[in-house]
Amino acid sequence: MKIIIPINDAAYNQELAELARGAAPPDLDIDVENIGAGNASIESRWDRMTNAPHVVDLAIKAEHQGFNGIFVSDFDYCGVEEAREVVNVPVIGGFRPSVFTAMSLGQRFSIVTVLDSVVDMQRSHIRTFGIEPNFASIVAVDLPVHQLSEKKIVIEKVYECSVNAIETAGADAILLGCTGFMHIAEPVAERLKAKYKMNIPVIDPNKAAVNFLYMLMRTRQWQSRVTYQVPPNFKDAE
Repeated sequence: MKIIIPINDAAYNQELAELARGAAPPDLDIDVENIGAGNASIESRWDRMTNAPHVVDLAIKAEHQGFNGIFVSDFDYCGVEEAREVVNVPVIGGFRPSVFTAMSLGQRFSIVTVLDSVVDMQRSHIRTFGIEPNFASIVAVDLPVHQLSEKKIVIEKVYECSVNAIETAGADAILLGCTGFMHIAEPVAERLKAKYKMNIPVIDPNKAAVNFLYMLMRTRQWQSRVTYQVPPNFKDAE
């Protein structure tokens, strides 16, 4: 499995590799690589557009290197839809596996995300996939991606936002709306369980995606060519 970090910054590679390997089945080989150009974070549609071509280039390279599946570690699936058209292995981002997991465990989920600048972009994912009845709310912790390494602060803010989502929007599951929220889900879930005396799922998008992609790889499933047709001028995929 190839994990592509869609930012021009290697600061998160080691932590993500350790988290992914800890969550993955023991027979899964994982390699992590960040893009070498573009912006150093994805906090807007513009960032996503700027970095997407570099993600696609790395996805093509990964397929040529023999990787059987590609996870783009971005909740907003930077470059994923485009890469799906030009490679013949499964390509996923963070949003779909997280949502599928939440909807299998409860009825209404809330997203706890980073900044207000991504809120409408992430609401648009809800509209795109037609899952409005299962969507409770989206709340920003008001921290940029590069401050997510301050774990104590992040855990407290995510916990507070989660309580707000549960008590004011009726959420029964929480999605972490950025793949930079590493090692946050479990401590927040523990605090929610202590407060409410019941289990409330808190879903780490990286862990959800790694295991979802593993399932696709093992069952030899990948994106439909009915939907993701190879561009007429692209000569490399087929």
